[in-house]
Amino acid sequence: MKAVDTAALRDDILRLKAERKAVLLAHNYQRPEVQDLADFVGDSLGLSRRAQETDAEVIVFCGVHFMAETASILNPKKKVLLPDALAGCSMADMIDADTLLDLKEAHPGAQVVAYVNTTAEIKAESDICCTSSNAVEVVESLPKDAEILFVPDKYLGGYVQRKSGRKLILYDGWCPVHMEVKERGVEDLRREHPEAVVLAHPEAPLEVTSKADIVCSTEQMVRAVAAHPARAFIIGTETGILHKMRRENPDKVFYAANDLAICPHMKMNSLERVRECLAGLKGEVKVPEALRERAWRPIQRMLDLGLPYRESFVGCKC
Repeated sequence: MKAVDTAALRDDILRLKAERKAVLLAHNYQRPEVQDLADFVGDSLGLSRRAQETDAEVIVFCGVHFMAETASILNPKKKVLLPDALAGCSMADMIDADTLLDLKEAHPGAQVVAYVNTTAEIKAESDICCTSSNAVEVVESLPKDAEILFVPDKYLGGYVQRKSGRKLILYDGWCPVHMEVKERGVEDLRREHPEAVVLAHPEAPLEVTSKADIVCSTEQMVRAVAAHPARAFIIGTETGILHKMRRENPDKVFYAANDLAICPHMKMNSLERVRECLAGLKGEVKVPEALRERAWRPIQRMLDLGLPYRESFVGCKC
């Protein structure tokens, strides 16, 4: 697309955003041009909570479907739009409500901890939610003798199990994108750039997180690289986050652990789609009220713990 067309497209979006009293949210994995135009760029739950703080009537969530659902759960009086209705999540789709109900029946009394990267139906059948930044603390908050069923990501759950010392029943789900972050690839980059600090998302395979210098969520990564004295970093997560890191830290160098770690769903939300959804208020994601109330409870239970972002990750192997 020609630069003049892109400029016109951006102008259209800004005009429509003002007319619709909309806020534009972009996940850290979104296309660079979408991040650059967004009001807020961050992780999924953090963005939904930022939207709560605004007086916007419309939320345009450039992310994937479960993220828009979470925004609807936390902002029931606002209209939530997902620019591309087909932007889903392979990991979230690995478990459905019937499967979870069967697991609960097989483990009566188990506490169900649901990663926020799940559908509203899964959240509604869970006891408490967690994020990648607070999953260890959420599990540690549960009674010591509680049986814990962790869904859906076995790699995040395995990381939590290792850090907390708690025995978890892990559902066999995973993120295909983070599976592209390979131990061999990270080791090769370490040899090429011995001065670089390795950061890995806890959705990455355990052989990667066990050897990373820093294991943390996307927002923690962004803050870690800004605060860390190192000048070079190997980033073990979806490559879209590199745009934000490079923009905010022009004096530092960032290497993708694998250039193939690209989420096709995240990249579906183009500027053209953003303009279309704003123009026609298309792509609404609305969680029905009865389901919303049930899905809200485990999220609120997590928030009630008052867990801050852990700051101890900077400069340590955690």
